Amino acid sequence: MTASQKVSILVVDDEIHICKNCLKILKSQYDEVEYALNGFDALKSMDANPFDIVITDLNMERLGGMEVIARINDAFPETIVIVMTGYASVSSAVEVMKMGVFDYLPKPFTPYELRAVVQQAVERKKIQAQQAKLINQKPKKISHQLIGDSPGIKKVIKMVQKVAPTDANVLIYGESGTGKELIARAIHANSNRRKNVFFAVDCGTLSDDLLSSELFGHVKGAFTGADKDKPGIFKLAHKGTVFLDEISNISRDVQARLLRFLETREFLPVGSGKKINVDLRLVFATNQKLEDMVNTGEFREDFYYRIYVYPITIPPLSDRKTDILPIAYYFLRQFCEKMGKNIPEFNEAAATRLIEYQWPGNVRQLKNVIERAVILCETDRISLTDLPLFGEISEIDKMIETVPQTNEELKILKKEIRQKAVNKVEKNFILNALAQNDWNVTQAALKTGLLRTNFQALMKKHKISRPTPV
Repeated sequence: MTASQKVSILVVDDEIHICKNCLKILKSQYDEVEYALNGFDALKSMDANPFDIVITDLNMERLGGMEVIARINDAFPETIVIVMTGYASVSSAVEVMKMGVFDYLPKPFTPYELRAVVQQAVERKKIQAQQAKLINQKPKKISHQLIGDSPGIKKVIKMVQKVAPTDANVLIYGESGTGKELIARAIHANSNRRKNVFFAVDCGTLSDDLLSSELFGHVKGAFTGADKDKPGIFKLAHKGTVFLDEISNISRDVQARLLRFLETREFLPVGSGKKINVDLRLVFATNQKLEDMVNTGEFREDFYYRIYVYPITIPPLSDRKTDILPIAYYFLRQFCEKMGKNIPEFNEAAATRLIEYQWPGNVRQLKNVIERAVILCETDRISLTDLPLFGEISEIDKMIETVPQTNEELKILKKEIRQKAVNKVEKNFILNALAQNDWNVTQAALKTGLLRTNFQALMKKHKISRPTPV
């Protein structure tokens, strides 16, 4: 059973069965969940005891959702609002996003969808609480959950602190999984725009036409299927921040449109002749070397220099060895809380494995590994058997986990581990020599300094034979 989280939630809908169903779904996870059947009662409840999260319907007879949202924004700016709406009024839900609503749920929704969006709101609430504590502290302490004490991440945090209060364009460099979006969110959270909306867009997953429509919106009849006007993200993000990830994947045409926007702060929705002016901040990110793409003509030089105002490079996790355990413990606690488990630590062997690994997938890979370990763990410590990181645990790793009970057992175990380790080294030694010499046994033996008979004996011992040609 999942541990109850200390979050207060108010559900507002004039249909009592929806309220009760929401309570039933959320009560197992959150310690305070209540409901109100109209907007007036909702505001009375907020006056008596402000809730952390409000989930409200839009269409209610007594004081509609729009008015409830407006009043909550004015009187309770720290409260996170989620909108429930019927499919027929999704367009209305999009409109309220401009009012700072966190997210919306189309009706009907599944328990999983409700829990997921509430959990996301809870995470946002945690960030809000962290920011509230840090708001009066010295800038060096504001990190927006950027975990670590390595020189590389300290430099990144310092750069975030300096650029966040400005409206300068920021270009974030980093390998996949290093946390580019987290840096963008940190910039937004520590900026003067932090109370307004943040949008993240993965440019690598959208075609030119779809990306243009998503960013700039379109008018009815702009293309086949455009049966109504659609406001783009830029319009919805007025006074907020838009994060454009994988910027290296956009075409030169879209680059030109973005360049024009950066120069004028105006854009044309697709199919429209009426310009729209907005005030928003753009943060860009890529895992490619844009300068090389400029040299090959794949990326516009003028656009590159326009966005290359304040570059931030996130070091890969392999260059942040001292940060690996603090991040791992952060994820350990996060997943334990989510799964209702009590696993306070890693054992020494597991901690060593985490630190030694190179983490090609960076922090994202580490997070996934820890989540899997928490699922697998059946004791109060994460061990190597819970960390089949990138394949099955070797026999040696399993033997290391064995605890001998007597001195005699210790001697036997040490001998077995030593022998298995030697066997592994010998086998790799022979395979490497053969591979480097095109499986010429005589040449491989000569290069390694072994007699041919001894080399063949090792091949026989480890059952090594030349692969059959395909």
